[in-house]
Amino acid sequence: MSAPTTQVRRRLGAARRALRGFRRTRPFWGGLWCILAGAWIIRAMFFSFLLAVSGGWSYSAGYILGGGLVLFGLVAWFAPHYRGLVGLLAVGLALAAFVAANLGGYLVGSVLGILGGSMVWAWGEKAPRRAPGGRRRAVPAS
Repeated sequence: MSAPTTQVRRRLGAARRALRGFRRTRPFWGGLWCILAGAWIIRAMFFSFLLAVSGGWSYSAGYILGGGLVLFGLVAWFAPHYRGLVGLLAVGLALAAFVAANLGGYLVGSVLGILGGSMVWAWGEKAPRRAPGGRRRAVPAS
């Protein structure tokens, strides 16, 4: 193998380990479902942005509720200590989108939002792995 190929593999391996560490320390999948739900609800609203701004609540509800779900998914990723509040608010927005925004993106967006918000709310940090001697590793104080 050539040196550039080995270097690319090494960088891909490092990126994969970094993503694994990111996923293990955050409610990654719940946040992803919330982001997808928000994007689906926004996509289900076929109004132009100008009409949504000037048309009132019935035209702008999908953009507001879908944008909130995307925001809560990102907050779950980058500030996981707010997971309880963010998870409950995401479920509430998904339920509100069912009523206000084309059945919550024709039901798909609301179901994804409820699933994602529930996963964010229920997420807990992983237990430390056992050391080779059978004892648990010490958890660093934060």
